[in-house]
Amino acid sequence: MTAVASARPTDGAAVDGVEARAIEATLACVARHGLSKTTIDDVAREAGCSRATLYRYFDGKQDLVRRVVRAEAERVTADCHTAAVDAATLEDAVVAVLLVAGREVTQNPALRFVADNECEILLPHLTFAGGDRFLADASRALVPCFEPFLHRDASRAGEWVARLGLALWLSPTAPVSLHDADALRGYAREFIVPAIRPVNLDPSLTLHPTGR
Repeated sequence: MTAVASARPTDGAAVDGVEARAIEATLACVARHGLSKTTIDDVAREAGCSRATLYRYFDGKQDLVRRVVRAEAERVTADCHTAAVDAATLEDAVVAVLLVAGREVTQNPALRFVADNECEILLPHLTFAGGDRFLADASRALVPCFEPFLHRDASRAGEWVARLGLALWLSPTAPVSLHDADALRGYAREFIVPAIRPVNLDPSLTLHPTGR
């Protein structure tokens, strides 16, 4: 354990407070200047604290960025679960999840800046080995969205939706937009749901057996 790590505060509320401010500050800085140009000093000024305070909680910029990505992934996952919780059908759940993804890629200022201006930073995490890791994590995260309808096949559904969502985002010739609800519903009905619905599942079955 490093000296910095061992000296970090152990008070949960204090850690949460500093981390939350640092995460929000980092996102604001990245949205303005980009990830490569954002410094610890920038984040400290934006968060209203000293550079030394940040170093009590983070080992440096790389550690800070890692924590920001993890926090954002957890937030988006929670948003997907919330969006899917009232879905009456598998199709509804798929559309709800993809709309959350569409909102993030079009309305998240930090992500938009990096995607538009620093794609060399983003693409290694979305293609080849990095893409495999991303899809594996996204697939696991989406399982609860589809379990009420697919049970044991929910993992396959999570992977398929994650793959298609990523393809729709990255492809310049995507057949539908991730923020067009009507187009997504038609795409989900024609291409996504038939690929992940078990062949022995009655098409008329739309609600969870418990009544959800």
